Amino acid sequence: MLILLAATVLLAAAVYLASEVVTTPSRERHRALRRATDYGRVKLPGNPLELARFRERVVSPLSRSFAKVALRLNPRVTMESIQLSLLSAGLNRRVSPHAFLAAKGAGAAGGAFLGLTIGATAAGVGLGLFFAVALGGIGFVLPGFVVSMKARQRREQIRVQLPDALDLLAVSVEAGLGFDGAVSKLTEHMEGALAEEFELTLGEMRIGEGRHDALKKLAERAAAPEIASFCRAIIQADTLGTSLGRTLRVQAIDSRLKRQAAAEEKAMKSPIKMLFPTVLFIFPAMFLVILGPALIEISKVF
Repeated sequence: MLILLAATVLLAAAVYLASEVVTTPSRERHRALRRATDYGRVKLPGNPLELARFRERVVSPLSRSFAKVALRLNPRVTMESIQLSLLSAGLNRRVSPHAFLAAKGAGAAGGAFLGLTIGATAAGVGLGLFFAVALGGIGFVLPGFVVSMKARQRREQIRVQLPDALDLLAVSVEAGLGFDGAVSKLTEHMEGALAEEFELTLGEMRIGEGRHDALKKLAERAAAPEIASFCRAIIQADTLGTSLGRTLRVQAIDSRLKRQAAAEEKAMKSPIKMLFPTVLFIFPAMFLVILGPALIEISKVF
């Protein structure tokens, strides 16, 4: 029986492989013909005119309403502060301040409705109101928390990339380039958050912004002490007429030492951070394995 079953399986596999080999040329011709037929066609998800009308008639009024709700809940927030927060997080190209406020308002309304529904269904209206306030507050705070977390990660990435960027700027300036040319070389040869910030600063200087003002805006956007120190040093060197290459070299060495000190500080904190999961999860398991048999034997005696 097993031999017959194996023979059937092997025969089916042989037939399948033979059919694949025989039909391969025709399938390749059909695939190439289909690619040639579909070349240049753009598949749109639905009618773009209808999508534009839907955004204009439904999405835009809803977003404006949610943004008004968010501004009423937190009237101290301004569009300028939201724009600065989005710039610090690197989200200014994808999220507008109006969309951010709409997300906060939508989160508050959705959380309140969900909390009221869950609480009222499970335990009554009183608990439903409590859940509505709690989940509404979480929905309102969550977009700001995400932006703050993104800004913190971007700030850490800028700190890590700063020494290498300053080395490249120092080499470019010592080779004869001006500060603007050195920044242009930096944006060409580096990627990441710091390169994007320098690219934005270079664009501001090219459209007529003063170098000092552009560097001050860079320090405000990055919100990192190392970037602020670098901008102050460049402004001071430009004002006093000192060597820009030497200033950049000193800043590169200083930022590298600070990065090393920060890494050593994190390494010194790691044993203390590992103590809590060790005590909570590893020690109980060890005690159970070591003392468990002894406790079992003692319980048998008594």
